[in-house]
Formats: sequence, structure tokens, C-alpha cells
Amino acid sequence: MNTVDDLVTLVRDELGLAVTTSDAARSLDELPGWDSVYLLWLLTVVEKKTGRPVSLPDLLEAGSLEDVYSLVAA
Repeated sequence: MNTVDDLVTLVRDELGLAVTTSDAARSLDELPGWDSVYLLWLLTVVEKKTGRPVSLPDLLEAGSLEDVYSLVAA
């Protein structure tokens, strides 16, 4: 995963949410169909795709997909 676009594609393809790159800066609560279960699902998918662990407490602090990408890319 090299860009926030890759994360958006992952969310769209793996979680089935209709998001685009223009949604990346929006609050997670503003994403169409989003609920907190998706955050846990996203954690699992990202760890599987990257092969690296992601801190759940840090992920819970993420307010947007851009924030999530920053955690994953760090």
C-alpha cells in the first residue's frame, strides 16, 4: 500500500463501501454506510495486506481514511 488511493481502493473492494479518493479526508462517520465494525474489519484487512501490525488504540483515534493511511504508512 503506497498511497491513500490504495487504501481507498482496499476499503471499496474489501469492505464494499462506495468511497472514492475525495472521501479520504472526510470523517469516518460521514462515509456512506460506515460503522465502527468496519474499523475492526479494516484493521484485519490492512494487516493482512501489509503483513505488519497496526495499533488498535492508534487506529481508534483515526478520524478519517487519511488518518488511517498515515498510521499504516508510518
